[in-house]
Amino acid sequence: MYHKTLVHNLFSKEIEQLPTRNGYGEGMVLAGKKNKDVVVLCCDLTESTRSQAFKDAFPDRFIEMGVAEQNMAGVAAGLALEGKIPFCSSYAVFNPGRNWDQIRVSVCYNNANVKIAGAHAGISVGPDGATHQALEDIAITRVLPNMTVIAPCDAIETRKATMAAAALEGPVYLRFTREKTPVFTTDKTPFTIGKAEVLKQGRDVTVIACGPLVYEALLAAKKIDKTAEVEVINCHTIKPIDIKTIVASVRKTGAVVTVEEHQVQGGLGSAVAEVLAQHMPVPMEMVGMHDTFGESGEPTQLLKKYGMTADDIIRAIKTVIRRAS
Repeated sequence: MYHKTLVHNLFSKEIEQLPTRNGYGEGMVLAGKKNKDVVVLCCDLTESTRSQAFKDAFPDRFIEMGVAEQNMAGVAAGLALEGKIPFCSSYAVFNPGRNWDQIRVSVCYNNANVKIAGAHAGISVGPDGATHQALEDIAITRVLPNMTVIAPCDAIETRKATMAAAALEGPVYLRFTREKTPVFTTDKTPFTIGKAEVLKQGRDVTVIACGPLVYEALLAAKKIDKTAEVEVINCHTIKPIDIKTIVASVRKTGAVVTVEEHQVQGGLGSAVAEVLAQHMPVPMEMVGMHDTFGESGEPTQLLKKYGMTADDIIRAIKTVIRRAS
């Protein structure tokens, strides 16, 4: 059973498609209207990261840093320690990739109120290739003390996550994508940092996903519903992870598949495995990147090659159910 109050228009041919980064742009403007202390920094990628919307609305609260991500993190930390709420925007391979040391020491060590926005994350960056496909960013941010890590599932949820990040005291990493993906949540869909949402009830297997691949998980559940009842969880917050919701679901189903557009080592798969190892060990399969770099190609081609489509999720579901029986 799908929660119609949480998702809508799921399998319609007319479903709207937008990059999750669009929600970041909208969310920054709304956060800026709500709080005059919100400021935005960007490293020469203003339009691509959708920071342009904030620049247009609040030009005196926007800082163009040039191609200097490490400096951006240090400046943002200083602004935060003076009472501002800075959002640092760049591609995820550069932010938090290139400036991880500055994020660790200047931001997290000081528990500075800085929001790190990593655009163009995942394999679906496509033709830009391996150097621009951030597949390790969840791993390197969730390990940092004081850091909250969020990977929203669509543009609407990204808007909500951005606004919620602005209201949360402390460092936050927001992860979003370049490619257009289905918009299947609504303005009324709940969003709370640290609270996973069960989008579909099931009893045979739990599928826990984050980012736009939540939609692929829902597609997989629909395709296989005659042979297995799949519970689908949108785990948008990887840290702090929602232990209560995950354990309650797994206690019912006895099997788990994680789905992410990221390396399974250190990402959502590892985070869920850590929870289950402590609270509810069960058979588990992980869908995502498996210890390899990506390559240039169209997003749909790459998701298929590296095994992150609905059909790949179905194969993982069948495997884990066999293991659990």
